[in-house]
Amino acid sequence: MSVPPARSADPQVRARDQLSSLYSLFVLSMAMFDRANEDEILRVALTAVTALGPCLPEAAYLVQGEEVVSPQLGLDPPDPALAGRLATLTRDAALDLPGRAWTWAYPLQSLGGRRGYLVVSAAAEPSEDQRFLLGVLAQQTGAALANAVLHRDQRAHAQALATLNDEMAAVNQRLTVTVADLERHTRIHEVLTAVTAAGTGEQGIATALHDLTGLPVAVEDAFGNLRAWAGPDQPAPYPKARARRRSQLLQEARRTARPVREGDRLLALAQPRDVVLGVLALVDPGRTAGVHDVFALEYAATVLAVELAHLRGLAEVELRLRGDLVHDLVSGTDDESAFARAEALGHDLHRAHRVVAVQWLGRARDDAVAQAIERVASDLELGGLLAERSGILLLLTHSSPTGEDVDRWTTLYQAVAGRLRSSAGAIGVGGLVRTPADFPRSYSEALRALAIRQGSPVPDGVSVFDDLGIYRMLAVGDRAGEVEPFVQEWLGPLLDYDAKHGAELVRTLSLYLECGGNYDLTAETLVIHRSTLRYRLQRIRDVARLDLNDVDARLNLHVATRAWRVLNGR
Repeated sequence: MSVPPARSADPQVRARDQLSSLYSLFVLSMAMFDRANEDEILRVALTAVTALGPCLPEAAYLVQGEEVVSPQLGLDPPDPALAGRLATLTRDAALDLPGRAWTWAYPLQSLGGRRGYLVVSAAAEPSEDQRFLLGVLAQQTGAALANAVLHRDQRAHAQALATLNDEMAAVNQRLTVTVADLERHTRIHEVLTAVTAAGTGEQGIATALHDLTGLPVAVEDAFGNLRAWAGPDQPAPYPKARARRRSQLLQEARRTARPVREGDRLLALAQPRDVVLGVLALVDPGRTAGVHDVFALEYAATVLAVELAHLRGLAEVELRLRGDLVHDLVSGTDDESAFARAEALGHDLHRAHRVVAVQWLGRARDDAVAQAIERVASDLELGGLLAERSGILLLLTHSSPTGEDVDRWTTLYQAVAGRLRSSAGAIGVGGLVRTPADFPRSYSEALRALAIRQGSPVPDGVSVFDDLGIYRMLAVGDRAGEVEPFVQEWLGPLLDYDAKHGAELVRTLSLYLECGGNYDLTAETLVIHRSTLRYRLQRIRDVARLDLNDVDARLNLHVATRAWRVLNGR
């Protein structure tokens, strides 16, 4: 833009010059309206100041809210206090700046209000036409600033609207997914709730989970034994992890409180409280199980936990009732009450029975022993009621009144030993029970047979009271008073000697007689030398004043030592 010439006296020349300047301002205005940045618009306006007359641009200011802010635009650094003075102006006005002959501030106005200020200076006051052009420049700059703000607001609005639309689309998508998930979860809930209401038990839960996921399902007990299966390809035999690995797996599942993966399977615990009652497994070799399948597994495991807890509660009640009945029967109760209670438990008490007493390495309270006896009794079709009393497990089992079941007791012992993987146990079988009134007698006989077995040279195995022969006279109950004087008569001096000197003459004599007088076998059993055994036998002869070679003395001593073993539980 060229500098306007000096004011001409000719009105036509002045009008032509003014039109030329106005046209230049129009072109400049178009350039400013093309700018979107306020700083760029102000730079164009400052640059145009020198083209409109003998003026210099001092600074340009923007108004932000109620505050005048200087963007530091201008040929020279502006006066820091100038912004405060501009804020008090209501129209264009002169300013007093040091070293300036003439300084003027032009508000940058628009329909939306004041956008800022343009400050110019000159060595002398410009002409009226030049000041008019500066005012027009200020107006156009204000309008360009308003246009830039409007376009910026429109862009921001459009961007916000686009962002809002994107967010709404994302919300709608998430809502669609959430609704689908809710529908899927609702169906899972309805299906498994229907299974619970139908009372189809573990198999029903496994079948429902298989239908929901399309994957094979296994229900296992806490030890890894299969309880139910749904779906194809059921393995036979069913694989079972080692006890240590199984324990580690259950601990991991309890710690994470979420399904855990074991190879091709996803496992969830049926654990109503702190006790693991069972395990629900999804067989997933392709690892295709998704979040909905995992949700179905977790919910099914919760339903299974309720089912197993209910079954356990019923079993505990039945076990308690069975235990109470066993205790009353062996203690003595009336027939009518016994028959009614047994019938309520599904047990036929009208059949012949025997009382079987079992003890395994002092583990009578170990659930494993009781479970082994129950399982074996079921496999052998013995029937029966099981309870623990005074550290001994009692099994009231059906028996043949004709004595045809002689071999089954050895089979019972061997099967229990096989399940426990230990033969260190003893079983005593009482006499035949034909009416409930006979149970106390059979119970006493079973205990006697058990004690005799445990006190024999071979303490592991079975003793049947009916087969005890002379041992049947060696009572440990109400007839003990008849046996003890006999023992004292034949072994009294030896018992006194052992008590006084801490010796083992009675035990040595007992094993010597049990070994048939065999020196080598007796010494080996006692873990002593032959010479020591010979010395002890001589002491026995001297103390008891007995001839061990006498047949009658030998017989009485043998019976007395066996009675001593029974009476003392040796």
